[in-house]
Parts: sequence; structure tokens; C-alpha cells
Amino acid sequence: MATTAALPARTTGTSVRPRQRRKVRWNTVGTAVTTVIILLWCLAPFYWMLVLSFRDSAYTFSTDLWFSHVTFDNFRYAFNTNYNPFAQSLLNSLVIGTVVTALSMVIGVFAAYALARLTFRGKGIVLAAILGASMFPGVAILTPLFQLFSSWHWLGTYQALALPQISFSLPLAVYTLTSFFAAMPWNLEEAARVDGATPGQAFRLVILPLAAPALFTTSILVFLASWNEYLLSSVLSNGATAVAPSTVAIANFTAGPHIVPYTQTMAAGLVVTIPLIVVVLLLQHRIVSGLTAGGIKG
Repeated sequence: MATTAALPARTTGTSVRPRQRRKVRWNTVGTAVTTVIILLWCLAPFYWMLVLSFRDSAYTFSTDLWFSHVTFDNFRYAFNTNYNPFAQSLLNSLVIGTVVTALSMVIGVFAAYALARLTFRGKGIVLAAILGASMFPGVAILTPLFQLFSSWHWLGTYQALALPQISFSLPLAVYTLTSFFAAMPWNLEEAARVDGATPGQAFRLVILPLAAPALFTTSILVFLASWNEYLLSSVLSNGATAVAPSTVAIANFTAGPHIVPYTQTMAAGLVVTIPLIVVVLLLQHRIVSGLTAGGIKG
């Protein structure tokens, strides 16, 4: 009787591999944790301001972390002209911010273009001085400015509030735009001149359209800095509510002797903050592209 040997089982092409444990990417975890911490650190004060702005003033010190005792009286108080000129102060901030932004950009564009395109002795020193001026603390010149504007009878006027802000905004605008203009190729300007354009026409028709992202970003940053400025305005306004910006008007909120209306102040702060947040969120792509445009060549 013939015996048949058992044939080995045919193995398939796929072999079972031991299940490997997925490695934890600590870099990703650290980035996520850091992002969450930064968001909480930045958004927690804004969230509490939002909650208090809709809370009844009788429950100002309530420990509820969510919206409770909701009311719109705080916003009515903020815009009530019998108590404070908050509506006028918003218009003042808009006027001052527009003037500061316009003058800073007009002067800054030409200064930055000259520093980027021209070669002259001491150019590095000029750029270093501009950068140092942007870091100079405003409180250091507050007393001299007060004395100077007092002798000129400028205290409590728009020019007294706008001129110091221009002096602090110009270094930011010039330094930011100089790096962008320096990264732009000369070939574009030379091609326009070969075609018969004058230097002014080449600058207006070629350079300015290409520099639009940087100009837009710089103007937004200058306007935000002017809108949020408080130290110089609080002193140089000299108590004149007709020209005081919104930051000064909010600081002067009062509900009586030694009484601080916290909920009404939060409502006014929310009114001032929300437009800035909306602008930044809507234009964030332009802001980022403008900030990075001068850092990449080619």
C-alpha cells in the first residue's frame, strides 16, 4: 500500500507581521499643547469681557463663567451722551487713525524706496537709527511733548494727538517697507524706463502695484497701533472730550464718586475691539502675504 507524504501547505504572498506600536510624535503634541495654551491665554480675557458686557451691573462680581443675567443696558449706557461722549470718541479715533495712517504711509513709502534703491554713505546708520526710534519708549518724551504743545497752545487738539503717533508710526512703516523694496528686482524698473517711462511713471505704474500687499499690511498695522494708543492721548488730550479717542473715553467711564462701572466699561471695550477683530480675520491672508512678501527673493 503506497503511502502519500503530506504536502506542505502553500503559503500565500502576504505574511502576517507583528503589529507595530505607533510612535508618538512629541513635536506635534508639543505644538498642539503650546497652541492651546496661547489661545487660552489670549482669548480668556476677551471671553470674560464678552460675558461681563452682557451682564447686569448688579451681578458684576458673580462667579458664573457663562452668560447670566443678560441685559443690553450696558451698551445703552455706553452710547448715552448724558453720561459720556463715547460715540464722539469713536469718531475721533477714526479721524486720528486715518490721518496718522495716511501721512505715515505717504512719507514712509518715499523714504523706504529711497533707502532701498539709493546707495549713499551712512545708509546703515540711518536704518539703525530708524529701527532704534521704533523701539524708543513713548513715556520718555511725554513730559517734553506736554511742555512743547502747551507753549504752542496745542493741548486738547487733533494735531497734538496725531503728530506724536506719526513720529512713532513712521519708523515702523519705513523699516517694513525698506525690506520689501530692497527685495524687488531692478529689472522691472529698468524695463519700464526702456519702454519710455520716466522714473516717476515707473514708480507709480510698476513699483506701487507690486508693493500693494506690503503697503496694505503696513497701513493696517499703523492704523491698529493708532486705534489702540492710550498713554500719549490721555495726557495730550488735556481733558478735552471733544477730541479724546475711544481709549481715553473708556478710561473716564464713571457711575459716581469712587464707583467704576465695570460692565459698562466692558461693553464699550467690546465695541472698540470687535471691528478690529473682524478686519483682521477678513484680511488675514493679505496681512500674512504682505509680511512675508519682502522676505523671499525670486
